[in-house]
Amino acid sequence: MSDQIAMSTPSLIFPLLAFGAVVALIPIALWLLKRTPLGAGAGQKGLMRVVANLPLAPNQRLVTVEVGSGDDRRWLVLGVSPSGIQALHQLPPQPEPAAVGMAGSPLGQIGQSFAQALARQRSGGDPRAR
Repeated sequence: MSDQIAMSTPSLIFPLLAFGAVVALIPIALWLLKRTPLGAGAGQKGLMRVVANLPLAPNQRLVTVEVGSGDDRRWLVLGVSPSGIQALHQLPPQPEPAAVGMAGSPLGQIGQSFAQALARQRSGGDPRAR
């Protein structure tokens, strides 16, 4: 009986080593694929970018994507849902909107006044006194 155990131990080592080698090669292969021309999107930098993303429901969104470069640029408004992606509208590229919450924008002014009111409240000052 001990002969059977001794014979089965070396026969188990090779499959375990092969399995370990395959598991070790997976991250290496993915790393190499990411850095070679075979990787997704290689050589196409700047041909497509997401301009805006608006969630409508947990599984539905409106996405504005800029495609092309130079004079061939277009913005596509896409409806994205679990059942697929549908092009809703196409328009020429628009100027980039100002960042939300900047000091000069109305949202930025609201944020600043809220921050001031919060600071007065924390310091114990009466917000109605001013």
